[in-house]
Amino acid sequence: METRKIQSVGGGTYTVSIPKDWADAQGITTGDAVQLHEHIDGILAVQAPESEQTAPSRISVTLAPQVTDAIERVLRAAYAAGSKTIILKNPESFTSEQRQVLSRVAQNLTGVSVVEDTPTEITVKTLLATDEVSVRQSVRQLRFVVLSMHRNATDALAESSAPDQFAQRDDQADRLEAMITRSFSRGVQRLEEVDALGVSRSELFELWMTTRELERVGDHANGIASAAQRVDDPDVVPELQSIAETTREIVSDAVAAIIDDAGVGQAEQALATRETVRAELDTVAGPDAVQNRIRRTAEHGGNIAEIALQQAIRNGELTAVSGGADQS
Repeated sequence: METRKIQSVGGGTYTVSIPKDWADAQGITTGDAVQLHEHIDGILAVQAPESEQTAPSRISVTLAPQVTDAIERVLRAAYAAGSKTIILKNPESFTSEQRQVLSRVAQNLTGVSVVEDTPTEITVKTLLATDEVSVRQSVRQLRFVVLSMHRNATDALAESSAPDQFAQRDDQADRLEAMITRSFSRGVQRLEEVDALGVSRSELFELWMTTRELERVGDHANGIASAAQRVDDPDVVPELQSIAETTREIVSDAVAAIIDDAGVGQAEQALATRETVRAELDTVAGPDAVQNRIRRTAEHGGNIAEIALQQAIRNGELTAVSGGADQS
């Protein structure tokens, strides 16, 4: 880090010089425009304008002629990294299977569309504008989807069969998670993206961390749904369902403390309830696969509550601690 003096050029205008090495590295010279970002946390940042020719905004990938599995990995990775334009090339010609995979993945990513298509080159663009995205609302929707999945999965324990329409909700959760991750990635790379999202960098990070925990809750819902076909003792099901319902309350309350201004008290209550669930699961019988999934759901809910406590401390909202949560 280096310091530079503020100069006055008259008329109430202040200037500060920028390092020549930085300007050269960014391709900036006299007369060029730069972007100034004034953040709500008091930081004023200077950034070179984004270019469509610079990574990760625009990438080009050449595929082996018969490769299909890599197409999905590349598209999802590029989307999550914040790329706007993805050019896929096949030196021979895209097969019908490759095109089917590409079309399916593009349809499952919000705002993605195939804009150019030739036998050997396909261009995919993300047309979703940042100011059209509400990360907070997306996290709220993701909470609803994964908790619905979890509820359906535990309900299916009584029928000993996989729940209906589960795959559709799982795809919806994947789309939301991918969109939030993309917003976070671009916010890290480009300061104007944070401005367009309407959140601070700290808030964006906390929302992304919450998303990661909710994604894992969805994973455990998938695990419970798979284990539903292996429950041999129907008598234990009601107790497992009751505890699972409590774990969903932990997750819901913890997320509310972050996105709905529910208050730090709700986060503390979620942590206290997690302790109760831990104790109950130590005494209940049932398939280990189901119990472990329910336990992990409670843990991820507790992790979200801890994020809410960190947020409260950062915002100066935690001035007293109740006796409800375990503070050890």
